[in-house]
Amino acid sequence: MSKKDPNVSVHELQPGVGPSGARTTSVSLEAGHTMDMHKRGSVVKDQVHMADVQTSENYGVDISKGNLKRNLKGRHMQMIAIGGAIGAGLFVGSGGALRSGGPASLVICFIIIGIMMMMMMQALCELAVMYPVNGAFYGYIVRFMDPSWGFAIGWDYAIQWLTILPFELTAASLTIRFWNDTINLGVWVAVFLVALTAIQFFGVRGYGEVEFVLSMVKVLACIGFIILGIIINTGGVPTDDRGYIGFRYWGNPGAFRNGFKGFCSVFVTASFAFGGTELTGLAAAEANDPRKQIPKATRQVFWRISLFYVLNLFILGLVVPSNSEVLLGSSGANTKASPFVLAMQMAGIKALPSVFNAVITIAVLSVANSATYASTRTLQAMALEKMAPKVLGLVDKKGRPIPTIILQLGFGLLAFVNENKKAGGQLFTWLLALSGLANFFVYGSICVSHIRFRQAWAHNGHSVDELPYKAAFGVYGSYLGVLLNVMCLMASFYAALFPIGGVPDAESFFESYLAAPMIIGLYLIWKAYSWFKYPTHRALYVPINKIDIYTGMREGQFEVSGKDVPADQRRASIQLRNQQTAEEREQKPLWKRILQAVF
Repeated sequence: MSKKDPNVSVHELQPGVGPSGARTTSVSLEAGHTMDMHKRGSVVKDQVHMADVQTSENYGVDISKGNLKRNLKGRHMQMIAIGGAIGAGLFVGSGGALRSGGPASLVICFIIIGIMMMMMMQALCELAVMYPVNGAFYGYIVRFMDPSWGFAIGWDYAIQWLTILPFELTAASLTIRFWNDTINLGVWVAVFLVALTAIQFFGVRGYGEVEFVLSMVKVLACIGFIILGIIINTGGVPTDDRGYIGFRYWGNPGAFRNGFKGFCSVFVTASFAFGGTELTGLAAAEANDPRKQIPKATRQVFWRISLFYVLNLFILGLVVPSNSEVLLGSSGANTKASPFVLAMQMAGIKALPSVFNAVITIAVLSVANSATYASTRTLQAMALEKMAPKVLGLVDKKGRPIPTIILQLGFGLLAFVNENKKAGGQLFTWLLALSGLANFFVYGSICVSHIRFRQAWAHNGHSVDELPYKAAFGVYGSYLGVLLNVMCLMASFYAALFPIGGVPDAESFFESYLAAPMIIGLYLIWKAYSWFKYPTHRALYVPINKIDIYTGMREGQFEVSGKDVPADQRRASIQLRNQQTAEEREQKPLWKRILQAVF
């Protein structure tokens, strides 16, 4: 990194004395510039506030570093929240879950995972609004829990998305075979990989614009299927000789299948389908107004869970029998085994299956686009904290983490391995196994980070009223989120150990549960390394009194919650902020206030 580059990150803290004699913190920049910040009330342009803070030499990470551009607008954040994670897990994978657990298990498990996601997102929103920094939850886990655990979760999360990209490129190519199976699979992999590479030239704005368009298509498709499903169920399709269906398939072949094993097996599918919800928090560092945009985007989670997942799957279970042989191949992007396509084919509708196949192709490409974003931002943040190769932390003048993008696209080349049918399939099975349960560990750790943040916040004499955004369910919601994650891990363990229709098998077990020993291994690696490199990392967790709650606060928050701001000044700031918020609310018409509260 050149010292003449003006777009470089803060890397060193030096105590000093300001012009007025007040104690300051001098932030030394690699560009050769210096900024003096008064201990109280100072704001750095990139929303970095540093006064008497601890760096990564001690207990936390200096999550203020990085030069990512804040180019994501409100509409981008809204669509990332609503449709960003709707992909093959919903449109195709739900078919396998329907066959394994039945329609009732499908709906119940998705509701349970949905509640877990709501608790997690509320916790993440509170943290992201307070600390809109790159790396997001990776940095929060390191900072509020333990650096070694953050290292393990960060790397497993990055590996998850690194391996998902070639998988999704292959899946998108497979959807083309719905129309034409004569063209070599590698041709479509190359086409999609080139398109994905082109998007990276536009930085985060390119990611935002593409997700905005693709998410709109997915949302419209989900709404369209709800309407179509109701028509099919009530016998409104002339070409469907089944007539009125109602709850026929809940009675025969039944609401539940394969007993408790079937119920437990649905959890992993549900977790995979919801994967990507956390990207709203990851995008906080590149949102141009995180205080307004992140809470709005978080509120969309409820609607996505209730409308696009639960309602869609409930209607799906009404119009598609769970014992259909077609559902046996419901995995990846096997469009011909998609329960949504099957519902249209069973109703005798000719054109819509082809249309919905196009939607599935778009959904898979959207997940591939999200994979590139998630892995690059996580690895870039980890590199800045010396938990990944230093070169991966470099960012160009347009805010693009070029080295991490190259690494991610390099992983995309693995999609060509599928030209070898036997070796390719086996490789992908084990690559995906490395991160199969990553989501449960990530979501549970976010909730624990929120709990620990609240404890540290109170320990330093701060009140909940100072927070710019408060989790709707408070710290109790995070406790519930942790409990649900543990329950899902236990259910997944049981389903992996005792597979449906089979006997305990070591290979099958590790294909499902390899992520757990991998995370434990990564944790032990960093704990052993940091035992000598960073002696303060030896503890099992960061002590509450050592947690840094001041670094990286959002713009304006340091004046309210700075380390040495008097209590009366804090109360006055809170009162003024509440008054301004009330005035802004009163200026809006009633109908707009109602819509804003709901959406």
